Amino acid sequence: MLNKLHGIIFAYRSNPSLRELSQHRNTCSIPYGGRYRVVDFMLSNFVNAGVSDVGLIAHANYQSLLDHVSSGKDWDLARKHGGLRILPPFGYANKRGDGNYHGRMDALAGVYSYLQKIRQDYVVLAGGDVAVNLPLAEIFQSHLDSGADMTAVCTSKLNSDPRGCDYFTTDENGFVTDVAVNPTTAAGLESLEVYILSKELLLSLVDHCSTHNISSFSDGVLVSAVHNLKIHAYQFDGYAARLQSVAGYFARSMELLDPAVRAQLFAPERPIKTKDQSNPSTYYGPGAKSINSLVADGCIIEGEVENCILFRGVHVQKGARVSNCVLMQGTVVQSDAVLKYVITDKNVRVNPGRMLMGHSSYPLAIAKNEIV
Repeated sequence: MLNKLHGIIFAYRSNPSLRELSQHRNTCSIPYGGRYRVVDFMLSNFVNAGVSDVGLIAHANYQSLLDHVSSGKDWDLARKHGGLRILPPFGYANKRGDGNYHGRMDALAGVYSYLQKIRQDYVVLAGGDVAVNLPLAEIFQSHLDSGADMTAVCTSKLNSDPRGCDYFTTDENGFVTDVAVNPTTAAGLESLEVYILSKELLLSLVDHCSTHNISSFSDGVLVSAVHNLKIHAYQFDGYAARLQSVAGYFARSMELLDPAVRAQLFAPERPIKTKDQSNPSTYYGPGAKSINSLVADGCIIEGEVENCILFRGVHVQKGARVSNCVLMQGTVVQSDAVLKYVITDKNVRVNPGRMLMGHSSYPLAIAKNEIV
């Protein structure tokens, strides 16, 4: 049955609120959880549900994304027919004047020829910037059983900035009766930006929006169609992390230190896959301390690490003390440096004796390749 479902991931968005973290990449390729990129979660959701054809809609600043997903081999999506396809803008967006997609319907119109060639009867549309482990096979079956025109995956756990989210009001049967787009306060069920609908309906919606110069999926489809289409809300109340700001990224990262959160996000029956890297085991030197931290392979720990997430290849030298930090791949914290509430992007070097301190509500973020 799942071979009736085709996956589309929106991977073109680069959230300016993420500042240093999205300078060199779009939001979905931001490192998360010690060894993953955010897009890994939605790719794994698709693969775990048996989806074998996935289109990744990219636009600008996507070299990091290409380097990570490559041919899709690590997700078993490297196929002669179908598999993973990176969908650049094909020059369509340049017709818009500023060269950017203005919204999801704009992005779908930009890859319209790809949509026409989809072999499956149904399509799942998803954002690549939400870390969540979804039972997608169950959601698809629910869509078929409900008889809905569209199924929207949502949650009652409201922990995102409402100004960047959509919210649904539903009736007693779970069908959507009203949609609030980017309200000032949360009201109803929060959208996880995952939608299932038929290929036929998708093409008709893209045609309509394209001819009426409508670029937004939320305004152009959800709000305008809520009384014309049967939209069913599938409520998923497991852990979900949406990365909307530097402080939000830090908070969602620190939540991973909770074993209960990790058990939900990395459920063994639905494994999260990522790019394979053959790193050696992490080395802990004499006198090294690591307390309540997630430490990836390939690290060298000679100092003290507490309440931290360390990506591959991080080196904490002797005498250095690091607490409540997220240190991305290749970061080097030299001897006697002290870091608290700091996020370092890839290949940052902190010189000896430096003291860097942020706050839990305003962590200090250091851009890629910087020397401090």
